[in-house]
Amino acid sequence: QVQLVESGGGLVQAGGSLRLSCAASGSIFSIGAMGWYRQAPGKQRELVTTITSGGSTNYADSVKGRFTISRDNAKNTVYLQMNSLKSEDTAVYYCNADVAGWDFRSLRYWGQGTQVTVSS
Repeated sequence: QVQLVESGGGLVQAGGSLRLSCAASGSIFSIGAMGWYRQAPGKQRELVTTITSGGSTNYADSVKGRFTISRDNAKNTVYLQMNSLKSEDTAVYYCNADVAGWDFRSLRYWGQGTQVTVSS
């Protein structure tokens, strides 16, 4: 079994910064793409950003230039640096990862979510 544990959420004023972390643990052979999604109250979950195992990144237009995704493959951890935060960034943020176990099957796992609240 694989677990993803997020940390780093909280309350911040508009214009401020937060850094989210998501660490994968368990029966892991390798990790492919990792990413961050978010879900605001009353809205569908949306893609924020993804990063491949090779470091290629993709961002939603709404966060380009403000958010940066990175990963530490040695620690099985993905990060989300969020700068210039806006009230519309308020949401529960979820990380995910495509993890291959020792049976070489790849499954997508999700974290439990961490709340980010931006006050205006």
